[in-house]
Amino acid sequence: MRLNRICSVALAALMALSGAAVAQQQVTIGSSPTGLPFTFVNTETNEMDGVLIDVMKAIEADTGLTPVFVPTQFSALVPSLTSGKIDLIVSAMFITEERAKVVDFSDPIYGYGEGAFVAIDDENSYTKWEDFAGKTIGVQQGTTFVELFQKSGIFADVKIYKGIPDIIADVNAGRIDAGLADGPMAAYYIGQGRFPKVKMAEDYVASAAGEFGVALRQGDERRETINKAIARIKEDGTLAEILAKYGLK
Repeated sequence: MRLNRICSVALAALMALSGAAVAQQQVTIGSSPTGLPFTFVNTETNEMDGVLIDVMKAIEADTGLTPVFVPTQFSALVPSLTSGKIDLIVSAMFITEERAKVVDFSDPIYGYGEGAFVAIDDENSYTKWEDFAGKTIGVQQGTTFVELFQKSGIFADVKIYKGIPDIIADVNAGRIDAGLADGPMAAYYIGQGRFPKVKMAEDYVASAAGEFGVALRQGDERRETINKAIARIKEDGTLAEILAKYGLK
C-alpha cells in the first residue's frame, strides 16, 4: 500500500514536470543581425544580443515563450514571418499602417527617429532631410525611409543598402554624400571608431520618427500575453534598465 502511494506521488510529480514543459513554448524569432544596439550578432559569443534580445528574455516567464533567435536580413523579416519560416519578428521595425496590413504588432516597446551622417569635413548645417537636396544619399533596404526619400524627388540619387554599416562605409569612402538611417543605430556604429571619416549631423532633427514592437502573424492570439508582459517591464523599471545598459533612455 505504501509502495503504491509512493509510486502515485512520483507519477504526479512527473506529470507536473511534464505539464510545465508543455506550457513553455519554443518560438523561432527573426532579428536583424546588424541592428545595433537593438539586435546584433555578438562577435564574442556568436549569438544574438541587444536591447530587444534582452527584452524577450525578460518577458520569457510572463509569456511562456522560450525564444530561439535566428539572424535574418531586415528586408526578409516580414516574408519570413508570413511564410512561416519564423514565428515572431523582434527587430527595430517601425509599426506602420502598410506593414499592419500583413502582420500584427504588439504594443510599442521603444521609438526614435532617423539620424543623418556626413563626411567629417562637411561643414554644412543640416537640420532636416530636405537640406540634402541635390546630393546622393544612402538608406537601408526595407525601411520606411526608402519610399519617403525616393518619392521626394529632391536628391541626385537615393542608393539602397543592405545594412547601415554599408551606408556609413560608402560615406567614409566618399562614394556618397550622406546617409539617413535609424538614429541610435547609426550613432552607435560611428561611435565605435570604425569609420573615422564620418560624423553624425549634430543639428539634424528627425522628422520620420516611429515606434516598434513585436511583429506576429495576423490573428496570433499570443499578442495579448506579449502586450501584458511589455506593460509589466515598462512599469517595474526593467525596460529602463535594459535601455540604460546600451546607453539609451
